[in-house]
Amino acid sequence: MAADNVVKTPRAARINAPSGKTGRKGRPKAPANGRAVDTRENILQAAVKVFAERGLGGGRINLISRAARSKERMIYYYFGSKEKLFIEVLEKIYRDMWEAESALDLDLADPADALARIVRFTMDHYLAHPEMLALLNNENLHRGRYVSRSRTMKELSSPALDLMGRIYRRGVEQGVFRGGISPLHIYLSILALNYFYVSNRYTLSSFLGIDQMAEDNLSAWRAWVADTVLRAVQARD
Repeated sequence: MAADNVVKTPRAARINAPSGKTGRKGRPKAPANGRAVDTRENILQAAVKVFAERGLGGGRINLISRAARSKERMIYYYFGSKEKLFIEVLEKIYRDMWEAESALDLDLADPADALARIVRFTMDHYLAHPEMLALLNNENLHRGRYVSRSRTMKELSSPALDLMGRIYRRGVEQGVFRGGISPLHIYLSILALNYFYVSNRYTLSSFLGIDQMAEDNLSAWRAWVADTVLRAVQARD
């Protein structure tokens, strides 16, 4: 997966690479490996923040370099263009979510509990990472133009769908889930119910006259979604 994230740097960007010692033909040498990783990661983290706040159009290179305490030429050196940086930002937020989900260490011997834990995790992850919702909302305005260019997105979604499939099949084997349901539909239901609640929290709070972010309302919604999903898949008498 790491190899797929390597972006070939245009010649013009290499010429404007960080100043320092030069190799043959006057090309700057790349920073030492440790510093290169740190610099690249700092830029990526800064880009997440800037793009989440301003979108792709308003997320200018100079704002990102300033937030990263770096130089504009470093962004071109490591990522090639603002659009390629935006694609890597989208990959990062999906990768971060999957890594956090995989760290749950779910017990597939209890598929109902595993499914309920994924429901709670998804809600909590959205709440803890509002930048993810902002970035996805912005990319949907672009009709998925940039995420569709990602070489690794399919690799990032496959493990999550595979996990859901394993949980569901174990539930069917134990007789607690009914057959004939698509694991994809289960996963989409969890994402949709939690995404809508969190992404529309401000407008719905005003429209409904309630504070959707109050802890009692959040807890009630977590429980409702878990109950809804489990009832949808439970075996019928």
